[in-house]
Amino acid sequence: MSETTTKGIRVQVTPNYLEHESDPTNNYWFHIYHVTIINESDSTVQLISRHWIITNARGEEEHVRGAGVVGNQPILQPNQRFQYTSACPLSTSMGTMHGSYQMRTQDGVQFDAEIAPFTLCDPIALN
Repeated sequence: MSETTTKGIRVQVTPNYLEHESDPTNNYWFHIYHVTIINESDSTVQLISRHWIITNARGEEEHVRGAGVVGNQPILQPNQRFQYTSACPLSTSMGTMHGSYQMRTQDGVQFDAEIAPFTLCDPIALN
């Protein structure tokens, strides 16, 4: 699990390896990750876009950018949370993800809420 807070926006991520969706013989490892975004600030904020950096075990990076998350650009009032689940396939048995969410306050101030690094791993690869 990873967790970090930027300007009162707490981002928690819990990854899970899906063995039944993976095919290691064809270099395909499938992971899902559950995200909780909690607004611990005094301001209403909106998640505008995302930037993920996915790194496989060979050190190859993929940058994923886009509007919102899972088709949403949620508005979070103080003490409100938003949760979603997404997925990430890898071509190696291990990798990492990290990045940021671009947020905007009700006053129009934009900032990046950090997503702390977390590991995507086939549990067998750890043995």
